[in-house]
Amino acid sequence: MTKNVSAALPLLARINTVLEQSKEDNDRQFVTALGRGLTVLSAFEQHEQLSHQQLCQMTGLPKATITRLIHTLMTLGFLRLTEHGQYQLGSSAVRLSATAWSRHDMVAAAEPLLRQFASSNEVSVNLATEVEGEMRYHACCRSPARLSVNLQVGSAVPVARTAIGRAFYASSSPARQAIILSNLQEHLSTEDYKHAQLALSDAEEHYRLHGYTVSDGDFSTDILAVAVGVFDVATGHYAYSLNASVPSANWEAEEYAAMIVPKLQVLAERIGSGV
Repeated sequence: MTKNVSAALPLLARINTVLEQSKEDNDRQFVTALGRGLTVLSAFEQHEQLSHQQLCQMTGLPKATITRLIHTLMTLGFLRLTEHGQYQLGSSAVRLSATAWSRHDMVAAAEPLLRQFASSNEVSVNLATEVEGEMRYHACCRSPARLSVNLQVGSAVPVARTAIGRAFYASSSPARQAIILSNLQEHLSTEDYKHAQLALSDAEEHYRLHGYTVSDGDFSTDILAVAVGVFDVATGHYAYSLNASVPSANWEAEEYAAMIVPKLQVLAERIGSGV
């Protein structure tokens, strides 16, 4: 059986086409219930949040079916309910996405550069972007020096307490900054949100003056990290941030920044331009 599904179509339309073809072909190997669940997830391709009614309209599935699919997807962590009563992709979907992107496009091209950088400079270097108020790691290369925090692809760290999160915020557009703050407000207590706002404001000013952000024991007491934004020339915006970290006992913050930041900025430019 051959299915001619155009990759140019939106994901939801492509899946619906396959569902219809499988029904017409009486494909007994095709799991229709799974296909319907994936139509729900695919509806979020171009939407951050959707209501129950919008999901019914977009997928063409009955209300009762959508209700059961939503319950299942929420139970498995692929959807979550926002404070406004709408649905958005949950942590399970985000983790799969991070894993997929770690093997795709810019991230895949960056990995050999990160390995070379980590080895040459004896630092740990990571590439991440903000998701749901956290920095999600897409590529990681560890240095020979042992760090107390062992991060890998899919790991998440706080935005406001890490150099990589502060750099992403500081290099982002005002519109993206507003989204980041909204995500933080949704996930943090009132007191923690105020601390985050202050930390990000200070980091933005430091980034404006010096071109990088720093975390000296703020996330983990024995880790010193600096970070810069990564401008994606293909999309015209800062899509990631990049950090380089070492044991804080080995360096003074200013001395470390003077040594590694110029090199990190060159690396960020190479990754962003695809060179």
